[in-house]
Amino acid sequence: DYRDYHPGDDLRHLDWGVFARSDKEVVKLFREEVAPHLDLVLDASRSMRLEGTAKAFAAAALAAACAVAAEQSRCGHAVWLAGERIEALEGSRAQPEAWRPPRFESAAAPGAALRHTPPAWRRNGLRLLISDLLWESDPATVLPRLAEGAAGLAVIQLLAREEEAPDWRGPCRLEDVETGAHADLLIDAPACAAYVAALARHRESWSAACRGCGALFAAVTAETISGGGRLAALEACGVLEASG
Repeated sequence: DYRDYHPGDDLRHLDWGVFARSDKEVVKLFREEVAPHLDLVLDASRSMRLEGTAKAFAAAALAAACAVAAEQSRCGHAVWLAGERIEALEGSRAQPEAWRPPRFESAAAPGAALRHTPPAWRRNGLRLLISDLLWESDPATVLPRLAEGAAGLAVIQLLAREEEAPDWRGPCRLEDVETGAHADLLIDAPACAAYVAALARHRESWSAACRGCGALFAAVTAETISGGGRLAALEACGVLEASG
């Protein structure tokens, strides 16, 4: 394309042919051709394989579905595991059946690694984070690093049903699956309600931070993910687009 020349423009982009014909100074505009690419970042912490839930299966299924959607859109992809550090999932540039299954064994939440040591993700590509987001990092410090140099960013919060709406009563031992720390508590209905309210505030803080940086946000319940089913939550927020 073309536009009028302004003082300070690179003279190498002047179209001398147009100047010779019309005595009009215009500069050429160029668009960089970028091969579309998806960098999919999967939270590899132990909380993503919460015992007795479908969380680990759902995380792997979501990652596979997004990778297949990328391929169908002629978009390359790579999967990254985020824990103490960020590393590529073996075989993840191929179809999901060739991937090494993610093991979700990191003893650390991914917040610090995402803030300080992100890998060389593809510039001008798309980025997608799948995580339960159950860590203390301020989303306003994590999202800018995730979004840096990307054409678009989406965040999927994946929780098990019992994490979203626990129905615990009486004496319970709660254990942090990453650190092994535990607490013995007497849990009643008001305590469950306070937990649900705190979770809602935490989720809204991530949703608001995503809106602030132009990212998409979706909340998914692990038990709603089934093989071959529609991912309605991702379609509703625009992460995926239905076809056919």
